[in-house]
Amino acid sequence: MTHAPSPFLTLPVTVDYRTLPTHVRNAFDQHMEDADHARTDATYKVAMVQASQTAGIAVPASLDIARCSCLNDTGGCGCGSIFDTALPGAVVTAANDPDCNLSQLQCPACGHDHPRPITD
Repeated sequence: MTHAPSPFLTLPVTVDYRTLPTHVRNAFDQHMEDADHARTDATYKVAMVQASQTAGIAVPASLDIARCSCLNDTGGCGCGSIFDTALPGAVVTAANDPDCNLSQLQCPACGHDHPRPITD
């Protein structure tokens, strides 16, 4: 018999991308790619919900999540935090590319400890 998840189960609000199994990271990356190239608000929201659920975090009210840009950026610390972009202290490090929806952001911890804000 399979037990249904408890309605009282509290999911984390952040998770470390680096600790996710490869197949989960691949699925998460695909959902984020889908959100980045979504042409409608509804498609974007579905992709964000799927990305949140795949990563195992609570779906934020903002329906916007990001992976810390420190993971792959030159000068970054390697942080792989997946987080709600509406959290106080998140820092935009690069604006979205043309025809894309997602900007690069640092998580609040990295934004506090070693911010690399976007420059004009």
